[in-house]
Amino acid sequence: MEREPFIRAIEVWVPSADGTTIDLQSGIYGEMDYFASESRGMQFRLGEGLPGRSWKEGRPILIKDLANSFFVRKEAALSEGLSCAVAVPGFDGPRCVSVTLFFCGDDRFRLGALELWCARQGEEELCLVDGYFGHARRFEADAHTFRFHRGYGVPGKAWDQGQPVILPKLSPEGRFQCNEAQEPTGFDRAMAVPCPSRDGATWVLTLVSSRISPVAGRVEHWRLDESGAAFHFAAGYCETECDLTLIHAQAHVSTEEGPFARACRKGIPLVDEDLATDVTDPIAQGAVAAGLKSMMVFPLRGGEHCDGVLVWYF
Repeated sequence: MEREPFIRAIEVWVPSADGTTIDLQSGIYGEMDYFASESRGMQFRLGEGLPGRSWKEGRPILIKDLANSFFVRKEAALSEGLSCAVAVPGFDGPRCVSVTLFFCGDDRFRLGALELWCARQGEEELCLVDGYFGHARRFEADAHTFRFHRGYGVPGKAWDQGQPVILPKLSPEGRFQCNEAQEPTGFDRAMAVPCPSRDGATWVLTLVSSRISPVAGRVEHWRLDESGAAFHFAAGYCETECDLTLIHAQAHVSTEEGPFARACRKGIPLVDEDLATDVTDPIAQGAVAAGLKSMMVFPLRGGEHCDGVLVWYF
């Protein structure tokens, strides 16, 4: 894709076999070779660093300013122009089996927003816990005034459905009526992802994309069909293709093999740094044809089992 995405790096961290550390398993770094080299081989103990803290607390954690935080690799991150990060834990029952980190670029050349919303046990509204907004000051000020009931707004709909909500096009109303969304380079897409936690609270991560720096090159949500034998395309968008609904209308992705199946089988996000090598996977080859190079498959758990995947392409 021609425009650099707002999400510039993704890492998947997994607890060691003996449970003493959480180790970097895989990552997508694009052209950030220095940050990649500083990160590979790293491990943290429980409560250490961003992965270790999310592992210990069993909930999402957002750092909106890497320069002034407990983030361990801040020098390498800042040298690559990274400003913020969010950690999302994954679970198998009560056991944390992974922590996924999303790193986003600075606001000098990009416009985007990350928001972490929460409703504690017994609460009926989602409130903003933390967020990164770059230079979108009016949008940030508005965010702190909003509350979302179940089923209302992008975060509330994700809460109600228990599934990702993807808006390929923002309508000029509600919270997008009088802010950066109206500007020529302003916000144009949004998505909300329910995040599992161990504290009994409801957590929702919202990502808002802009015309100058889309969140990713392509985002897809695939769900299991009623038979449980195949994944079907549910929602998504691509920055270089017209309509993914038409492109994937007849697609049936097997639950027996392939990256979607492997991610759901293990319950751990799967990273593919070079889609061009997956010559037998039509979904991967379609992404390559659209100018995309890598992907991360994030398994979505419905009850005791994974019932879909959220796929990010870069």
